[in-house]
Amino acid sequence: MAVATKIICPSCGFSNTPPLANNRCVSCGAKIDDLKRSLTRQEELERRYQQEGFSPLWFGVSVAIMTVITAALVMGLPMVVPAFDFEGSAGMRIAIPVWFLGGMLIGLISPGKTFIEPMVAVFLVAIPTAFLLYVNQTVKTMPAFMYVLYAALGVLFTLIGAYIGERIQMGPPPKAAD
Repeated sequence: MAVATKIICPSCGFSNTPPLANNRCVSCGAKIDDLKRSLTRQEELERRYQQEGFSPLWFGVSVAIMTVITAALVMGLPMVVPAFDFEGSAGMRIAIPVWFLGGMLIGLISPGKTFIEPMVAVFLVAIPTAFLLYVNQTVKTMPAFMYVLYAALGVLFTLIGAYIGERIQMGPPPKAAD
């Protein structure tokens, strides 16, 4: 009887026992391609920073985190401290860094490479946030299309924050073995 060889995950180092479901690591879910073909250093570095799929679990976590921090800082904080009145454009200017930091937080805590999930989650959170801030402004300081632009900018900053969080979580790239 032949003994099954262990397959070491190139991403996390976990020792997998074949057969692998969908050629994915049991521990981190990274895709394990053809192991006979060795990758060049450039291919390894390019693959290191690529997202491999969309995780519904981390999408749900992202929606929950983004909703809570947006509601707490943009809507809830002015209720507690009346001096912070984030209505209208001020609320959108506060929401963008909040979403950036939320994306960075999700990038830091999520396993694997998940920087698309927070971006999609913020898109879903930014729509009602922009609508509420536009409707509830007492002095019309900005037209409606500017809220759409601020929301798009927030989505972009969330993607950048999540990517930075992932890069911090992964650490520096491995040194080349010359």
